[in-house]
Amino acid sequence: MRLIRSWVDSANAPDGPFPLNNLPCGVFSRGDDPRCGVAIGDFVLDVTALEETGLLDLDGGPYLDVPFWNDLMAAGPATWSAFRDRLQRLLAEGAPDRAAVEPHLVPLAGAILYLPFLVSEYTDFYAGRNHAFNVGSMFRGPENALPPNWLHIPIGYNGRASSVVVSGTEVRRPWGQVKGADHPAPAFQPSRRFDFELELGAVVGTASDGPVTVAEADAMIFGYVLLNDWSARDIQAWEYQPLGPFQAKATATTISPWIVMRAALEPFRTSTPAREVPLLPYLHEPGPMLYDIALEVGLTPEGGTETIIARTNYAEMYYSAAQQLAHHTTSGCPMNTGDLLGSGTISGPTKDSRGSLLELCWGGREPIAIAGGTRRFIEDNDTITLRGHCKGAGFTIGFGACTGKVTPALADPYAR
Repeated sequence: MRLIRSWVDSANAPDGPFPLNNLPCGVFSRGDDPRCGVAIGDFVLDVTALEETGLLDLDGGPYLDVPFWNDLMAAGPATWSAFRDRLQRLLAEGAPDRAAVEPHLVPLAGAILYLPFLVSEYTDFYAGRNHAFNVGSMFRGPENALPPNWLHIPIGYNGRASSVVVSGTEVRRPWGQVKGADHPAPAFQPSRRFDFELELGAVVGTASDGPVTVAEADAMIFGYVLLNDWSARDIQAWEYQPLGPFQAKATATTISPWIVMRAALEPFRTSTPAREVPLLPYLHEPGPMLYDIALEVGLTPEGGTETIIARTNYAEMYYSAAQQLAHHTTSGCPMNTGDLLGSGTISGPTKDSRGSLLELCWGGREPIAIAGGTRRFIEDNDTITLRGHCKGAGFTIGFGACTGKVTPALADPYAR
């Protein structure tokens, strides 16, 4: 696929993240009430206004008279396709309705961005083989790195939808129980080993009630966001046995402000890797289910210069979002519009492609260099930024930045 040219000139830049091929969905304001918008070039197109004026008239609507995308998401793939088709016709080079549409463009630079959808539930997976092998090697040795079930099943845990925040939201360093190796009892203290996890989040559009196939699961996904699953490693080390992560993962989960619709990613599909052991039939994929999405992580200290500390690709995942979603339904678990599925940490095979500081610094034993210093884990007032894009013939599909600054822990909240 090549660039679809638009009368919005900035949408035609080959390295710009928001061409007409993309049209990611967000929620914005100019200091007034939040509204639904679509990114195009250097602008946000106010699609709530387009719907109000009749320029965007979808069967069964209105869908965009609320400051979230859940209503359109619930309408299903046919409506999603009609929505994209109508916008592309309105914004295409030579479109006859340009004069009516142009007043509804808002400069992106002055827009305030919000969570683009109401998060119903949040599930995080552990589905990157390189990440799982690295973490297992640290704690159990390379010969026992992967748990016995890992090559058979997408492992996950239910997280907290209430702590999902949009890019730009500050993240407070958490308190929790921490037990050092040389101490007989745990202490209640701020996390000293706070970390990021580079992930992709799948946003469920249509609901289900009962098991679905991988193909059906793929069709249920409205789109994808970048996702940072902040992790307090020292809190997790003490609490996770036997039931897995709890408070260590409940501080915040940051997502990028734009949902890149699945249709925009279709030209970049790629296959999951060859299976080391056969998967059960319900997890078989009908075709390529991953995407070629280049990813990077930047770390910026307070007042300092950003260092890119990792580069990797979503194609490194072992299980696709469609497999994860299909597995999620096997027990009969209903899936809802607005459910968010974290991919699990996306790490590549080399040291500079590891998707967390836990791996980059090998448990804190091997600090990495950044501009002006080193890091083992995130320090107060560090900013972590995730970026991702797909590269086509003369165009780029971007997600927008997924950014969070870690601020110092509050005073002991239980001190009296």
